[in-house]
Parts: sequence; structure tokens; C-alpha cells
Amino acid sequence: MTDRKAELAANLAQVEERIVSACAAAGRKREEVTLIVVTKTYPASDVRILHQLGVRHVAENRDQDAAPKAATCADLSLTWHFVGQLQTNKVRSVTSYADVVQSVDRAKLVTALSAAAVRGERELGCLIQVALDAESGERGERGGVAPDGVEELAAAVDEAPGLRLDGLMTVAPLAGEYAGRQRAAFDRLMEISSRLRAGHPAANMVSAGMSGDLEDAVAAGATHVRVGTAVLGVRPRLG
Repeated sequence: MTDRKAELAANLAQVEERIVSACAAAGRKREEVTLIVVTKTYPASDVRILHQLGVRHVAENRDQDAAPKAATCADLSLTWHFVGQLQTNKVRSVTSYADVVQSVDRAKLVTALSAAAVRGERELGCLIQVALDAESGERGERGGVAPDGVEELAAAVDEAPGLRLDGLMTVAPLAGEYAGRQRAAFDRLMEISSRLRAGHPAANMVSAGMSGDLEDAVAAGATHVRVGTAVLGVRPRLG
């Protein structure tokens, strides 16, 4: 086993232990939570090692990094998630490799994703990104739609050809009433998810929690956690 493979295996084992413990504490089954490894800034060689270690879901946030990496790893059985803010001029590229876009936050993006998915003869899973800091007036720079705009945007996704409404995503806010209160933030997301599922029963995916707060996300009921640093290590600075 190479040094890097041993390092990633050890890190994955620690993250797995955390998820197992969090599920046990919440009275949930381990299989209710899917681990997505965020591989941004890391090379395709790491993605290959992760696949060898059993990882099947990976995430990227920049198309210019993700597109060549996905192409290099096209022979692997992976589900690719796009989790970054997405500009419409990158949509055609992203829809060529992404299976799920977790950062849908505006009607214009829905229209562009639909057109690209139809053109590429693909069905693209979509999560509505919820900006929980939008209600406070202290909205950050991470994107997302305000909670009161979720239903309208979800309806647009649901009606768009080539798109599949899978659920919701959020990032714990750095500002507003939920700053530093990750569990409360994720509980709020679950409330919004419950309302959404009343009209869209299949939209049951809830993506929340990262390396520092995955336990809070699991406790709240998240179905997917997005972990980067805890698996791959501290990322080098870009540029």
C-alpha cells in the first residue's frame, strides 16, 4: 500500500467511525447516511485511490478543476456531485459529467441546466441550495435561495425537462441567527425539507454537514454529508 493510500484509508476509517457514532447517537441506521468526499484541489490520482477504498460519491466545486478530473476518472463507477456556485456559462460542461448539482439557487440556472441536460440526453439530479442566513439580512457569499423561495424554485426544477428534484442542500451560515449554531441550522433545513416533501415526496435528499460539523448534520437527519479535509487533509492554497 502506498503512503498516500494508507493515509487516505486511515482518514476514511476515522470519518466512518464518526458517522457510525453519530448515527448510533441519533438512533439512525448507518446506511441512512451517504458520505460524499469533496475532492476539490486534489488530483485525479486521489480520486482513484478513494475509489479503491470504496468511495462512490465525490464532489467538486470548480468546473475548471472538475471537468478534466472527471474525464480522467471516467472509467470508474462514481457519482459526481457539483457543490459550488454555478455560473450559466459553465452549465454545459458541468452537465457533461455531474450526476447531481447541489447548488441550484435561481430560476435562470434551472433553465440553463434543463437545456443542457436535454441536449446531452441526460437526467440531472438537482438540490435546491438554501441560504439560511438570507432571513437575517446578513447573507453571506455562498449562494443559495432564501427559505421562502424554496417551493417556487423546486416547482421550476420539477417541471423542467431533463432535471430531477432530489432535495435540499445547505452550508452552515457564518452570519445571522444560525452563525455558530450548526445543529439549529440543520434542524431548520429539515423543517424546510419536510414541507418540500409534502408536495414532492421523492425529493428526500438532505445534504448538510462537512468535516467540522457532520455529527450535527447526522443528528438533525441529513441523508448526505460532504467531507473534504477530514479525508484528504488540509488543502494547499490555490495560486
